[in-house]
Amino acid sequence: MNATPLRIESGELVALRLFDVAYAIDLAHAQRCWAEHLGEGGSRSRLRAAPDKALAFDVPPLLLTVRTVDVALGAWRAQATVTARLYDFGVVALALRVAVAGVSWDEFSARFNALDAAANDAPWPQWLAEVRAIVAPALQRPSVSSLQEDYLFGIVQALDRPRSAAELRDEADLVALLGGETRPLSEGAARELTQRSFSYYADDLVVLTWDRAFIYEPRGDSDVANVIEVANAQLVELRYYDELLDDELPLMYDRVEHARGASSLFASRRFAHLARRLYTLVAEVTELTEKVDNALQVTEDVYLARVYSAALEQFRVPTVGAAVDRKLAIIRDTYTALYDEASSRRAEILEIAIVLLIVTEIVLALVRH
Repeated sequence: MNATPLRIESGELVALRLFDVAYAIDLAHAQRCWAEHLGEGGSRSRLRAAPDKALAFDVPPLLLTVRTVDVALGAWRAQATVTARLYDFGVVALALRVAVAGVSWDEFSARFNALDAAANDAPWPQWLAEVRAIVAPALQRPSVSSLQEDYLFGIVQALDRPRSAAELRDEADLVALLGGETRPLSEGAARELTQRSFSYYADDLVVLTWDRAFIYEPRGDSDVANVIEVANAQLVELRYYDELLDDELPLMYDRVEHARGASSLFASRRFAHLARRLYTLVAEVTELTEKVDNALQVTEDVYLARVYSAALEQFRVPTVGAAVDRKLAIIRDTYTALYDEASSRRAEILEIAIVLLIVTEIVLALVRH
């Protein structure tokens, strides 16, 4: 191990809070609204390091600067920037960004953990309300969900001297940074915590955990943090629809029973109405989940794509997506059954009507004679 203590010359600490705010967001409209209010319309995010044909946003999200605030990280006070990134599928990712320079690794780690505590007390609802108020005309069917996700990034762009990823892993206590624990972890826990580790060049490093990530990127690219944020945004949106369907299924069963309890004369109409409602729900959720799934277009197994895939797995996005698909399948099956039952009831009524007409004709014929 090098005798010179590891020192961070340039870096950033970032706390994220992600919220579902609407069914969808018209990003171009939101950008115009922001420009009208603040004179600056933000920018559309793009991945700089990856070729567009390999990895790109399906719809580039909109990055906005909200305000600057003072933040206390332990005994250290600093000015932080609050930003908001808007995704077209209805998610807003707020970020509290604190620049760090000229500190030891231990101090960097201490401030990182202090940011975790400070983020818990930050006025996220107030900042979100500010953003929503300005871009409100661009929100399609705003939601009032309290669902949110949080994440932390510890980002290093420059060290006191160049180091390879292997050297950095030897010198930096990544377990203390990523674990957030005051007591030492066991060897097994430490190994598990840092197992999702990636490097493309010899001098870059990403270590990914459930709620934190360390990024060493001497070239200053923000792409790695961006793709991890996208995975978090997808998790928020899929969790929202998972909970929505959880609430919808019991109501669906009650409505089906209510429709079946109606008289035959009105049951077919109720079945048809309920079937149309379920069809609309399935169509809307399917459309949005496809948007979420395609937030990043991945066509090649490049470095960023591997980080992105690992983040999806780490955050259990495929598991939540599979749960949404299962619930959609139940609703689709119910819709099909209701449609068939409505058709059957209508056929029964038609048959009864035909029989009644025939009987009426016979009775009238007998009366005439």
